[in-house]
Amino acid sequence: MCEKLSMKEAREIMGENFIGPEELKAIAALPFGIPEELADIPYSADELKAKKEDYILLLSVREFSDGRAVTIRNLREIFGKDPDAGEPCFYNQDWYDQEDFIDKAAEDGWFLIRKKVYEDSRAQQPDILREKYRFPSAVSCVYAFFTAWFALGIRLWETDFVWCSDTDHNGDRIYVGKYRDVDAMNKNGFSIHRHLALRSCYACID
Repeated sequence: MCEKLSMKEAREIMGENFIGPEELKAIAALPFGIPEELADIPYSADELKAKKEDYILLLSVREFSDGRAVTIRNLREIFGKDPDAGEPCFYNQDWYDQEDFIDKAAEDGWFLIRKKVYEDSRAQQPDILREKYRFPSAVSCVYAFFTAWFALGIRLWETDFVWCSDTDHNGDRIYVGKYRDVDAMNKNGFSIHRHLALRSCYACID
């Protein structure tokens, strides 16, 4: 059985790629409810050492200090959808307002998330990629993006999309990210989209 890794040890290994309770408490825009007793870090020292350059280790919490759940819906209420009113924000879209995943709460505990996409995963169908890669939940990606913005001063996946484990009510896969449009055609904002699967209702007329 592996010996538990202390938060101090994890912080020393991860260096700047660490967001723990102190970092979360310092984010005034996100009044998280930090549990008095934190979950154990579910990674070994060797695993963290292997991932310390490319990943962030984050403490995830389920609730805000007022008891509201940490969900995409509630995070969107905090940051809004208008970059002219302030950034960071969400991209102005509402197609997912009635989807279940928008109300899925973050989980208490620690998780690792990669700062950049794998280059060999670009422009491939998600069903193929799932054979090799693990897809994070949409709420964990949103949580990581906004906490990293404030705690670390970085924009995760600024011009890339990330496949998620969630699907909409039709089974279409969710993907998120791409805060900034490289062509400057669209306003800034954290995007949430769905990958439409081909069905019999897609066809030609001429």
